[in-house]
Amino acid sequence: MHAETPTLTLKELAARLDRPFRGNPDLPLSGCATLSRAGPADLSFLANPRYRSDLEACQAGAVILREEDSEGYSRGAIISPDPYLDYARGAANFDPSGHFVPGVHQSAVVGENVTLGEGCWIGANSVLEPGVTIGRNVFIGAGCVVGPGCVVGDNSRLTAQVTLVGRVRLGKRVIIHPGAVLGADGFGLARDADGWVKVPQLGGVELGDDCEIGANTTIDCGALDNTTLENDVRLDNQIQVGHNVYIGAHTAIAGCVAIAGSARIGRNCMVAGGAGFAGHIKVADGVTVTAMTMVTHDIKEPGGTYSSGIPFQPASTWRRNVARLRNLDQLARRLLKLEKDSQ
Repeated sequence: MHAETPTLTLKELAARLDRPFRGNPDLPLSGCATLSRAGPADLSFLANPRYRSDLEACQAGAVILREEDSEGYSRGAIISPDPYLDYARGAANFDPSGHFVPGVHQSAVVGENVTLGEGCWIGANSVLEPGVTIGRNVFIGAGCVVGPGCVVGDNSRLTAQVTLVGRVRLGKRVIIHPGAVLGADGFGLARDADGWVKVPQLGGVELGDDCEIGANTTIDCGALDNTTLENDVRLDNQIQVGHNVYIGAHTAIAGCVAIAGSARIGRNCMVAGGAGFAGHIKVADGVTVTAMTMVTHDIKEPGGTYSSGIPFQPASTWRRNVARLRNLDQLARRLLKLEKDSQ
């Protein structure tokens, strides 16, 4: 059950951010809003110079902004070299999802040998199956299922309708959004003369600390070893992570990406929406993959940006280009023959 969002003074918030401030130190702040909509109890920020004109009429109690943008601004201000980053840290203090009253809803089902840490909330119609271990200050929202043998680390949050099928281990401060499924069987099949034979998926799923998993994202369990996400991996909505995939720390992946089984993605990578990764490939650290790119072989060099998606164009132009593409091999052969004949 969520509790009321706390109120912080300007001085208290600036201290938490370790930034200098200007204005009334006792000014109460209890929420966040944009520059154009903020009121006297709201925190706002100015990171993009295009919104500098909104600052003149802004009624926010306090604004996080750079030193050069604070000149002539008479209301409360927190001075920051990176306003957007400090806003993210400051706004977390006013996020109601981070504040809740501990307890177990009367409709929740808690199985045998469940270890439940102090300060937890177990929401309506949630199920904790036998042998589950829940850390301290964990929020499990309505309709979640935590399967047998799963471990949820301290200060984690399963928002609602999250399913941990089994053999899933979450680190500390993990956030999982509605509809996500972790630990379902990977797509493992062997072929015989009569059809398909299912390969048992006997591994688990392991997430490090500070990971975040978006709505309706699926992370399959490993066939033998675990599917693993290191610390601070951030996955957007509707991503498919196949069995035995390994994703390095601090990598962020946008929506609708598909990662086939046993792919290994390095640390500090960024992957844009709709990209795809073939199975068993390796991607080095610090790589950026742009939207709709299909990665079909190893990327061995750290850093760098890779693309293969084709930007849209008028349909008539696209049809003509596709028609010519069908003849590309024939044209290439003719060109090679002409070059050979001219030598």
